[in-house]
Amino acid sequence: MLRLLRLPEEHRGLFKKPFGTLARNIGEHLPELRGRAVYAVGDVVTHNLLGAGIVPDIAIIDGYTMRSPCTQSPLLQTRRLAAKNPAGTITDELVEAIEEAVGNPPAVIFVDGEEDLAVIPLIIAAPVGAAILYGQPGEGVVLRLVDESAKEEAASMLNCFVRE
Repeated sequence: MLRLLRLPEEHRGLFKKPFGTLARNIGEHLPELRGRAVYAVGDVVTHNLLGAGIVPDIAIIDGYTMRSPCTQSPLLQTRRLAAKNPAGTITDELVEAIEEAVGNPPAVIFVDGEEDLAVIPLIIAAPVGAAILYGQPGEGVVLRLVDESAKEEAASMLNCFVRE
């Protein structure tokens, strides 16, 4: 049985605002990535990073963008991990894959389901100083630099979830 945390409907609105600095495109964030571990969540963000000449240390992808098959799925030649993660959840399987990838990068985590909420456990697992990028649907790309404040905020966001 898949052990997971589910985000109740009444808390979904909290996760619609950017959890970091929003930019229209990845290029605006490139200067802040120098000298940092770079983690990407999402097929398009990963594809755009590769197009900018940056290979992320960790990429979390699901083969979809905005619930449609992604024609820009990145082809990364690195260690591959897999995790099941239904929409609106964070599974223990996903958290374990993230911890494994952070502990031994580079890696790509292929998610069977949805990777949207992976940013939360990724921030908790990532080392201070890492840069995490993810797509904000219809708006652009968000950059969150990992510091103690980011880790505390991510941990408090997890408190909105219900264990099933």
